[in-house]
Amino acid sequence: LALGWAMWKTYLGRQETDWYRCVGMGILGANLRESQPEEALPILEANLTLKRRYWSHDKHAILGAQGNVANCLGNLGRLGNPGRLDEALLLRREIYAGFVATSGVSHSDTILSGACLASSLGEAELWDEAATLLRDLLPLARRSLGFDHLHTLELNVKLAGVLHFNPARTRDDMLEAERITQDVVQRRRR
Repeated sequence: LALGWAMWKTYLGRQETDWYRCVGMGILGANLRESQPEEALPILEANLTLKRRYWSHDKHAILGAQGNVANCLGNLGRLGNPGRLDEALLLRREIYAGFVATSGVSHSDTILSGACLASSLGEAELWDEAATLLRDLLPLARRSLGFDHLHTLELNVKLAGVLHFNPARTRDDMLEAERITQDVVQRRRR
């Protein structure tokens, strides 16, 4: 957090169009996001606005800034403001669609964005949609990243969690969740 404040203070006097000023603002907001999400949200939204205004050609920078806002909204939602979870979910859908459009479905950034969307779907208790998304992402991740890649393993863990926590789960779902978890543990030990 201290580094975020120091960077922001260093570049605050520069013009709004200065990239380092914008990066400093983003780092400050990202550092505040966990401990003080109410204070972080306007900073992250301002950072997103700047990136859209001055760096509209850099789609990945905009998607990253949107991801920071979505993370902050998710934190606020978990702290007792369920409407913020809905906003985070909508933004996560937009981010995932943006990565699909700019990078393709098999790119690691797209896969990671899909994992974040699946988490938001799980938080919203949209279990079936989360499971469907994860089942679509897993073959792509295995093919492009490999079975033992961290993102692939995270997708597996998320799928096991969705299957386990779904109130409408079946015995087969529980067995599949257990099988997935055992496979992930074995792969992580290698």
